[in-house]
Amino acid sequence: MSATAPTSVLTIAPVIPVVVIDDAVQAVPMARALVRGGLTAIEITLRTAAGLDAIRAVRDEVPDAVVGAGTVVRAGDPARAVEAGARFLVSPGWSEGLLDAMRATGVPFLPGVSTVSEVVRLLELGVDELKFFPAEAAGGTAYLKSLASPLPQARFCPTGGITPASAPSYLALPNVACVGGSWMVPADALAAGDWARVEKLAAEAASLG
Repeated sequence: MSATAPTSVLTIAPVIPVVVIDDAVQAVPMARALVRGGLTAIEITLRTAAGLDAIRAVRDEVPDAVVGAGTVVRAGDPARAVEAGARFLVSPGWSEGLLDAMRATGVPFLPGVSTVSEVVRLLELGVDELKFFPAEAAGGTAYLKSLASPLPQARFCPTGGITPASAPSYLALPNVACVGGSWMVPADALAAGDWARVEKLAAEAASLG
C-alpha cells in the first residue's frame, strides 16, 4: 500500500534524508534501505541529471516511501518533479515566480529562507512552513530560537550542515518541526551500494525524532 499523501512537509517525519543521486539505479535500493531503517520521507535533489529519474523510480517501486524533490530552483522544476512522482517540493531559496510555480502543483512545499525579511515576506504571502538554509552557516539553533518569539507562526525545517549530534538541539526548538540532512546517505555508501550501512544510519536518525 502506498504511503498517505502528505498535506504538509513538516508533518511527514522528524528527520528527512536529503539525497544527491548520480545514477538513478541507486535510487530504489537506497530508498528501500531508508524505509527499512524507519525514514519514509526522502528528498531527492535535482542537483544532478539523474534526479528526476530517481524520483520516478522510487515512486514506481518503493510505495512505502514519500519521495520529494529538493533543490527546486527553476520555474519549470516543480511541474517536472511532480510529474515524475514528487509528493513534496523543497527549494533552497525562493522568488515569487518560483513560489507561484510550486503552489500551482498542489503538493506541499518548503521555500528556503535565511533572513528575517524573507520570513516576514513569506508570511505576508500566506506561507508559514519554511526551510531554513543553510542552517548552520546562517546562525543555527541560536538564530531560529531568536525568531520564535517575534514570529511564532513561522515553522521550519532546518537543513544544511546538520549532524546526528546537532539534530536533537534543532528538534527541541518550538518552531522546528523536522530537520533535513545527508549524513544517513553518505556518498561512499551510495557508491559502494552499502545498503546495510544506509539502513543502520537511517535507524539511528529515526531514533532522534
